[in-house]
Amino acid sequence: MIGEDKVIRLGGCKSGEACTIVLRGASSHILDEAERSLHDALCVLTATVKDPRIIRGGGCTEVLMAQAIDRQVESTPGKKALAMASFARALRQLPAIVADNGGYDSAELVTQLRAAHASGKNTYGLDMYNGAIGDMTELGVAESFKSKLCVLMSASEAAEMILRVDDIIRCAPRAREGGGY
Repeated sequence: MIGEDKVIRLGGCKSGEACTIVLRGASSHILDEAERSLHDALCVLTATVKDPRIIRGGGCTEVLMAQAIDRQVESTPGKKALAMASFARALRQLPAIVADNGGYDSAELVTQLRAAHASGKNTYGLDMYNGAIGDMTELGVAESFKSKLCVLMSASEAAEMILRVDDIIRCAPRAREGGGY
């Protein structure tokens, strides 16, 4: 029995080809959210099995990407440099959001992380167990390369669409001929 429900357990499947996961929750809303989270985790796992490349987690990769963009901003002329600087700033916000969600002082942790990266500790990220920064390689904190790539591509495409919409909104209205509708 699971809770008040009777279930039948089947065992002895060859090669472990069958698996059942039982989700329980106080409401259907909680169950739906748990099912979506489980589905997302399984999709990331599937993508990682297909493309086993991994990157360091804990905000390490985001800080490295922001640093690389900041280096390119210095040699980029015009408004493109402003967009690049804003994208780097957005990347640096991701570790801050992780720290906030963990209940830690994000300003303190992110500044420590940036200082560590500036001093050459390029494998450092947020250690959310201890509320500090640490070496992600030693801690074993990793993310799927494919998943991170999809997230970054979606974010950059969304930013590009917003910039295009802003261009359309900023255009002056055309003068109407004939003064009517």
